Amino acid sequence: MNVAIIFAGGTGQRMSSSGIPKQFLLVNQKPIIVHTLEHFQYAPNIDKIIVVSLASGIPQVESLVAKFGLTKVVSIIPGGSTGQESIFLGLEECRRLFDDETVVLLHDGVRPVINQTMIEECISCVLHHGNAITIAPSTETTLVKGDEPRTAGTILDRSQCVIAKAPQCFFLGDIHKAHLKANEEKLEFIDSASMMQHFGHTLYLVEGLSANIKITTPIDFYTFKAYLDVQDSMNVIGL
Repeated sequence: MNVAIIFAGGTGQRMSSSGIPKQFLLVNQKPIIVHTLEHFQYAPNIDKIIVVSLASGIPQVESLVAKFGLTKVVSIIPGGSTGQESIFLGLEECRRLFDDETVVLLHDGVRPVINQTMIEECISCVLHHGNAITIAPSTETTLVKGDEPRTAGTILDRSQCVIAKAPQCFFLGDIHKAHLKANEEKLEFIDSASMMQHFGHTLYLVEGLSANIKITTPIDFYTFKAYLDVQDSMNVIGL
């Protein structure tokens, strides 16, 4: 069983969107969350989808699931007060429905630029290794801040640097145990990959798309819109 757990808990504060949660903003007449969910709906190796939503947005998610025929969605639940708590609640819901050998793909509802190949390779990586982190090459010079204010420290070798993206994928039992341990020790992590590495798990890399952005600002919104326009143009001319 392969289950996508999609997080749609943003409030849109950085989008200057009149309070509309960013996942519900329309791009090409379709909400961003639907663009994302459709990748998993149409992926042949995804069996079910769980959506962890902003509590006030659950009725809207339910309406969109019905309107766009997202039949793989089996649960829509409210998230927590932090990203880590929301992930834990999604994992708890997944364990209520499925066993610990389930492959779970943790993905942001506002990260709509993925593809079927990426999903397939993430699942394959989990089956062979246990943990899969989608990455993209670093295309900018990356450095560590210096000890003194406004100074540069070590400039990293860009060829050895990658940017962590999503999906982040694990066996359900493994990632759930890590979250239980983090809760017990009252530890906060920026994402599940950081948590798993902290508890001694090796992370295996799946190369994805540099365009796999998380839409959090107006620039991201217009970048995604431009990306879709380019894809449509390429389809028209047969590329």
